[in-house]
Amino acid sequence: MKGFKIRGISIILIVILVVIIGSVVASLYIALTPPPTPTPTPTPTPISTPTLSPSPPPSPALTPTPSPTPSPPPPPTPTPKPTETRYDIEVAFPNLSFNRPVGIYHAGDGTDRLFVLEQEGMIYVFENLEDVNTATIFLDIREKVNAKGNEEGLLGLAFHPNLISNSFLYVYYTADDPRRSVIARYKVSWENPNKGDKESEQILLEIPQPYSNHNGGQLAFGPDGHLYIALGDGGAAGDPRGNSQDPSTLLGSILRIDVNSRSKAMNYRIPSDNPFVGNTLGYREEIYVYGLRNPWRFSFDPVTGWLWTGDVGQNRMEEIDIVEKGKNYGWNIMEGNLCYSPSKNCNNTGLEPPIWVYSRDQGISITGGFVYRGLELPELIGSYIYGDFGSGRIWALRYDGVNDPVNKELLNTDLKIASFGIDQKNELYICAFDGKIYKLLIMPG
Repeated sequence: MKGFKIRGISIILIVILVVIIGSVVASLYIALTPPPTPTPTPTPTPISTPTLSPSPPPSPALTPTPSPTPSPPPPPTPTPKPTETRYDIEVAFPNLSFNRPVGIYHAGDGTDRLFVLEQEGMIYVFENLEDVNTATIFLDIREKVNAKGNEEGLLGLAFHPNLISNSFLYVYYTADDPRRSVIARYKVSWENPNKGDKESEQILLEIPQPYSNHNGGQLAFGPDGHLYIALGDGGAAGDPRGNSQDPSTLLGSILRIDVNSRSKAMNYRIPSDNPFVGNTLGYREEIYVYGLRNPWRFSFDPVTGWLWTGDVGQNRMEEIDIVEKGKNYGWNIMEGNLCYSPSKNCNNTGLEPPIWVYSRDQGISITGGFVYRGLELPELIGSYIYGDFGSGRIWALRYDGVNDPVNKELLNTDLKIASFGIDQKNELYICAFDGKIYKLLIMPG
């Protein structure tokens, strides 16, 4: 019985051991055996769809390290625009006043004195100093001058280039009974260089004038040493007598004469190269150019020798001409660059056009000036400075004979600008009918 019990216990232990070993083996089997591969579901073949390569699996997302924000570049420094020079006027000689000054001149004798013409027949002289207090009467010919009309009077003055040796000066004035223009020579007093000898008058030319207006009046010696004389068309309106297109009269022209010699019948000689010398048509041989209406102030550029002329218009256009020997400047067929007579489809064959015109919205009566060759206004060197009597405007016109002219308004004044003039240093002056002499200046800033 006892042996049976021991044998039974042993069997039970063996069974328990086998179960435990089987459980361990089964667990190891399950752990070591891979799971079965599932059978894939067939994928239908797409129609006409290209096979795409599979995209690689995405990389693990990384948190980017922020780059430093760059500072914006500084804005470009703008190129400063050149400051435009602005101009003004000032009274050149505050202590002096004149009655209707129509011209200011220097004698060219090295003294730098200035001479001012009063329209009624007086010439004054004074030192070219800002604080000058006194202007002395140089010549008084009021008893000879007819200044009744607005455009009549003592209108022009020119000193002979050899004034120091011959003491000659020349004037243009209008006279009456009969109405005429007079070109006369006077002498400077030997005793006093600030006095003209009124008893020394010698008449060179007398030109009959049909009306009181359009007398011209400018005198100047050219680079050739000859005297140039401006004459208007004789007046009224529209040149009713056709003088400007008629070279058999001296009216409506600029004359050129030799005052250094004389012919048998005249106190001057006609230069042999004047355009109408020897003609058989009865044209006046004194004429240098014609076809002008009322040339109010001309001047020579001392650098180029060009003769610049401002010609007053009728009622539409004012014009500037560079005058050349023998040419016809068009009046009264043309007024500026427009037909005048007839008013349309005029024949301008052979007529010389102006280099510049302006209309009545800018002014009503041009006052010719000078090509600036001074030093005080450097940006204006080489420009033709001119103005308008009616509007008070002052302009600078630049022209080289090749490129189109460029015109710039310098300023708009309330002056009645009667004339421009220069001193011995080529500095510019302005005569105004308020009785003062002005000059241009550069405004600060």
